[in-house]
Amino acid sequence: MRAPIGDFDQAVPAPDCLDELTAPVAAAVRAWSGGVPADQILYVETDPRWADTAVFVEHYGSDLLERSANCVVVAGKRGGGSTLAACVVLSATRADVNGVVRRHLGVRKASFAPMDTATGETGMEYGGITPVGLPESWPVLVDAAVVDLPYVLVGSGRRRGKLLVPGKAFAELPGAVVLEGLGRPAA
Repeated sequence: MRAPIGDFDQAVPAPDCLDELTAPVAAAVRAWSGGVPADQILYVETDPRWADTAVFVEHYGSDLLERSANCVVVAGKRGGGSTLAACVVLSATRADVNGVVRRHLGVRKASFAPMDTATGETGMEYGGITPVGLPESWPVLVDAAVVDLPYVLVGSGRRRGKLLVPGKAFAELPGAVVLEGLGRPAA
């Protein structure tokens, strides 16, 4: 199958390649329900050597610069408690952790979660974390610009491989909250 975005050798419906995904991502694809059918979520094989954005878009297609998203894990603190959440923003932007995220979570301080926490709590590889398959108790904050795209390239749970997900599917993820202005222009 031809990928709807990018220049990939092959795109495979995610339900047809569950062995390529981490356990939490595969479980989420198996249990997928909602307005976007699971077979519209596509898996594409990528080479982790080309993970840097500039090299990635040079190799897999310049259109991906505006059609890819990052999923970052943040930790919010208030008093003695801590809350983990995910933020999904376009790759050309940065999550407004100290503004939009902090206010939405109702925490005094918000910051990027340490790598060990992010990978340990998600069961995914660092650099491949995706919003598909995150713990259902987590808020998944999604920038409105992500939801507006026909397809978005995002991690697959591993450093090798990516998912191509219809933008509107991000709004259907467990815990999803679509927020205007979550992604700020990168400085």
